[in-house]
Amino acid sequence: MFNNKNILITGGTGSFGNLFVEMVLKKYKPKKIIIFSRDELKQSLMAQKFTQKNVRFFIGDVRDLNRLMLAFQGVDYVIHAAALKQVNIAEYNPMECINTNIGGAENVVKAALSSNVSRVIALSTDKASDPINLYGATKLTSDKIFVSANNIVGDHPTRFSVVRYGNVAGSRGSVVPIFKNLIETGSKALPITDVKMTRFWITLKQAVEFVLKSFERMKGGEIFVPKIPSIKVTDLAKAMAPNLSHKIIGIRPGEKLHEKMCSVNEAYLTLEFKDHYVIKPSITFFDHDVSYIKNKLKESGKLVKENFEYRSDTNSNFLSIKEIAKLLQIV
Repeated sequence: MFNNKNILITGGTGSFGNLFVEMVLKKYKPKKIIIFSRDELKQSLMAQKFTQKNVRFFIGDVRDLNRLMLAFQGVDYVIHAAALKQVNIAEYNPMECINTNIGGAENVVKAALSSNVSRVIALSTDKASDPINLYGATKLTSDKIFVSANNIVGDHPTRFSVVRYGNVAGSRGSVVPIFKNLIETGSKALPITDVKMTRFWITLKQAVEFVLKSFERMKGGEIFVPKIPSIKVTDLAKAMAPNLSHKIIGIRPGEKLHEKMCSVNEAYLTLEFKDHYVIKPSITFFDHDVSYIKNKLKESGKLVKENFEYRSDTNSNFLSIKEIAKLLQIV
């Protein structure tokens, strides 16, 4: 479905955007891939990596609606990856996080509708489920904006969905580069916030593949959640440095002990498919009726049990230290 299509990714110079471009160019023949971001240095470095003529770069900020309007002209599919994502930094700089994550989401919706973009997928986070920190609250709000946007499409062909997943192994925002740097610089201990801490874990390749598949599955209004394993943060540290001790530093501002991707409060809206969950919209769309039991690929789902909750600490699938170490070799 991506052959001869124009694809734009906001915040496209990040880890996700780099691998997304690489995988799409290998698997499909897109007419154009547009990297929209505000960091000219990262764009310059990425342009040296991707020299294909159909890979274009567009300097801009999702806070700037007029710039988005220009960038979205003729675009078929949008992946909205731009966000301020550091939990503790968001706690200290709330308005900056709000302006980008919420205001930016609203601008993406407006620009997509104005340009008749076909499909938009916004990348979310497990922190958006029952959020306790500002970052999670802004991403929950962003999720709501994209889901409800399907109610104002009118005659536009545009449809909006969300993909929610957990920590990405080896991404710039994960703890892996921090641990790696400490190990390489001869640290005698790795910092651990809490020995009980767990996280969902997904590789960057799996994240990109899930987003691509979600474009094929989406009807508009869904929050797609992949079935992925959990890890103990202490096991991650042991996998990366078996001989180093751990230094307990305490939970950082706004941090959770465990994460969840489907809350018990959303159980009545949650459908289980073979390799993923779908959280249906809590609202009814005025001008069109959508059934999510079967997706666009004709895959069938079923409602989860009444008290269902998808949490990192109660997940049935935990990676062992050996499995974590093996995964880290390929990220």
